[in-house]
Amino acid sequence: MNSFTVEVPGGALEVHRWPAREPGAPVVLVVHGITANGLSWGRVAEHLDGRVTLLAPDLRGRAGSAAVSGSAGIARHADDLIAVLDHVGADRVVVAGHSMGAFVACVAAVRHPSRVRSLVLVDGGVGFPVPDGVDVDAVLAAVLGPAMARLSMTFPDVEAYHAFWRDHPAFAGQWSAAVAAYVEHDLTGEPPALRSSCSLDAVRVDGTAVIRDPETLTAVRRLPVPAVLLWASRGLSNEPQGLYDAGRLAAAGLDPERVTAFEVPDTNHYSILIGDTGARAVAARILAT
Repeated sequence: MNSFTVEVPGGALEVHRWPAREPGAPVVLVVHGITANGLSWGRVAEHLDGRVTLLAPDLRGRAGSAAVSGSAGIARHADDLIAVLDHVGADRVVVAGHSMGAFVACVAAVRHPSRVRSLVLVDGGVGFPVPDGVDVDAVLAAVLGPAMARLSMTFPDVEAYHAFWRDHPAFAGQWSAAVAAYVEHDLTGEPPALRSSCSLDAVRVDGTAVIRDPETLTAVRRLPVPAVLLWASRGLSNEPQGLYDAGRLAAAGLDPERVTAFEVPDTNHYSILIGDTGARAVAARILAT
């Protein structure tokens, strides 16, 4: 894996690249979740095993792209993805997104249909809007739990940050070198006051879009390309109810000719990406598109 930067309005995105073993292999662009970073795709990269060139940007306001100025927002992230494709000279690619990244992938496909061949949506992309007047911070705190709480915390050393994530109920039994690299990439500052690099303002802007913005919420119903949705059977804190289930997806009224949904059993919202079972399923779906 190597990293490079791409100029975008407001600064430079950091992009992580797992190169293909063979020249001419497909390029796949992957998009992380709301408080994550591009290295969250490390386990998927292991299972892809060099059969594609995998590009994973840190979205603005996170990790290596934390210093990019200007507002975040789903449409802004979607346009940043196209800047990444332009930088590497990629034309029309598979785009995969996890959680909020799935919404970014959908919006990118709608805004830039000539650049997206197909989508792999990983436990995200289908929204359920909340009523006006509901406090966005309260919704984000309730949904994201520890992932949101850590943004206002400090940690004495890297091991303490590892321990924070190892104790997260959704990370239990999922720890690996790739996961350690992912969570360490989030850290900024110096001991004994290490903290997450993820911008709370960016999370608020992006979270508001996911629960209220019509362009973001309707993108999955306006897709110009086929998509596969892989959904986890359990939730963000490994609770039995996940973000999606068969009933919720049926109620969402997705076009079955455009979006095909599959459950990935024995996974939660995080392990569907960072765990072996989930990452293997995601990689297989990327290779099949």
